[in-house]
Amino acid sequence: MYKIGVIRGDGIGPEVVEEAVKSLKAVEACVPNLSFEFIEFPFGWKHYKQTGELVSDRSMDELGKMDCLLLGALGHPDAPQGLLEQQVLLKIRFGLDQYVNLRPIKLYPNVACPLKGKGPADIDFYVVRENTEDFYVALGGRFNGKGKEKLSLKRKLYDCEFDISFESSKKMEYGYQVGLISEQGARRVIEYAFELAEAKGKTKVTSVDKANVLTHIYSLWRKAFADVAKNYPSISTEFNYVDAITMWFVKNPEWFQVVVTPNMFGDIITDLGAMIQGGLGLAPGGNINPKGVSMFEPIHGSAPKYAGLNVADPLATILAGQLMLDHLKEGKAAKLLDSAVVELLKEGKVLPKDLGGSASTSAVGDEVSKMVNELSEE
Repeated sequence: MYKIGVIRGDGIGPEVVEEAVKSLKAVEACVPNLSFEFIEFPFGWKHYKQTGELVSDRSMDELGKMDCLLLGALGHPDAPQGLLEQQVLLKIRFGLDQYVNLRPIKLYPNVACPLKGKGPADIDFYVVRENTEDFYVALGGRFNGKGKEKLSLKRKLYDCEFDISFESSKKMEYGYQVGLISEQGARRVIEYAFELAEAKGKTKVTSVDKANVLTHIYSLWRKAFADVAKNYPSISTEFNYVDAITMWFVKNPEWFQVVVTPNMFGDIITDLGAMIQGGLGLAPGGNINPKGVSMFEPIHGSAPKYAGLNVADPLATILAGQLMLDHLKEGKAAKLLDSAVVELLKEGKVLPKDLGGSASTSAVGDEVSKMVNELSEE
């Protein structure tokens, strides 16, 4: 029995999560000794408007009791910019120390790829993004240059207290954002990438940085990568600058197997990865704590203008459920759900609008569940 915390969120989130839950229930019915208890958490804009609550400390305690979390989407045009992302999504990521963001970049059969001449055999790799450090540590601010501003950051993840001061005699406004990488934070996500490579039968791990210009922060990352790599002599390694890797993702995606990257660069290159795999409608992601509670989600937004219309593509959320099963080491269940999505796409009879079809959100979910049942009987 797995306890799965369900956060449906905003916009199309509730609809696509419904189909993911439906698909997981279909798998549950077909795989012996597998069962789920789905526990709802109401976080999102609607809940905040009604109660004034985002994610309380008590709620964090409850989330910490789950085996995994399944998230739909967050965001509403009426919400202050960054409120839901920072006070729900990032609070959960940081609070549960989900230091790995895992993004499979996989082109499925019968899905149009924008890259000429590339097919499913050419695009099948993983991006492992550090998820709690870099320029996302909230170390920054704005000041008007009239005096001195001092900012201190204290976080449980680190053993140090950071004091950073800025002072200027010019009367103009300044903004600053400071990136931070710790040796511990870098090593643990890089180790995850090498362990993933071994588990998936991959033979190469590529590191991403910009150490030639941002020397202090990313030379530490590069050193940590080189140190960790010594423990995995059977896996080859390479370094790529972030600007170069965006070029190679487009030109030769077949070159990559596992890519590990600091937080900000990962945020950028994984969206490029989503495009070369056929679009946001097929892109799942995992926020992972290998020894704690992990959260799985589609990487698309909440698309409020399509909310309630039953037209959104639920496949990314269904595949987030598949990624969750793989994380739980339920290999048979994960393979069954992935195969069901493959069969749906191969047949091409029940496709969502973003993939050239006309099927509704619920119809796509029904078809995946049908495929699960049919495949389990073979």
